[in-house]
Amino acid sequence: MNPFQVLIQTIVNGLLLGSIIALVAIGIAIIRGVMDMVNFAQGEFLMLGMYASYWINVKWNLDPLVSAPITIALMFILGVIVYKVLIARVIEAPMLAQMLLTFGLSIVLVNVGLFLWGSQFKTIPNVLVKGTISIGGVMVSLNALVPALVSLLMAGAVYWFLMKTRMGRAFQATSMNKKAAALVGIDTQTVYALAFGLAAACAGLAGSVLSISYYIFPGVGSVFNLYAFVAVCLGGFGSIPGAFIGGLMIGVSDSLAGFYISAAFKYVVAFGIYLVTVIFKPKGLFGW
Repeated sequence: MNPFQVLIQTIVNGLLLGSIIALVAIGIAIIRGVMDMVNFAQGEFLMLGMYASYWINVKWNLDPLVSAPITIALMFILGVIVYKVLIARVIEAPMLAQMLLTFGLSIVLVNVGLFLWGSQFKTIPNVLVKGTISIGGVMVSLNALVPALVSLLMAGAVYWFLMKTRMGRAFQATSMNKKAAALVGIDTQTVYALAFGLAAACAGLAGSVLSISYYIFPGVGSVFNLYAFVAVCLGGFGSIPGAFIGGLMIGVSDSLAGFYISAAFKYVVAFGIYLVTVIFKPKGLFGW
């Protein structure tokens, strides 16, 4: 491959990775936009989605792409339960209390994962999507391309839901003014529960499609959680398109820095891009 093809190959790899980061970031953006809180446990929902796909594969031999709807449903229900049991108790509390609760939740989920499944890395041995395809001399792995396409579809579905449905408009109204939304008959507690469930479902799907090509272990969520937060800040809190584009940008920067500089500088480049952006646009690229 010539240098130009190597560059394109590296960018494509970054976009494929960035699509997964973007899906996790969308969940963070939904919670921040609708509920005005920060969820530090979003990466752990991705981890649980990966384990759900793994055990469904072990027990019933279903490929993660086939079992993705099951994983989405399970994670949505889990997200609603977590909101009802934990988050609802601090939704009116100061932001520091909210942040400490979700941070504590992330630690608990990681340690529950360690207790139940151990620290060993797991992989799904047999997957439906295998091999590579060549596009203009650029080699694209199918087990990375298909998850990226699934992530893109999910991101589009979430955006359509928020923009075009009655419940989506209730989400928007609640995010703009909770008291005014309640006055016109919107059950804000239900909106919050559904928003948290939707965010967990996004992370669960990201984990499901990621499990076909990535190691599964209890600490995997922290890897993507950090990048997802940077993506949300880069794109602008509360902006779904911003979170998605931010995720793609972080994925590309990670891939380019890892290939052309050093794997040790990947975080430096990602955070450097974020710092430069917020200097000129403090609310992110699409923040409002």
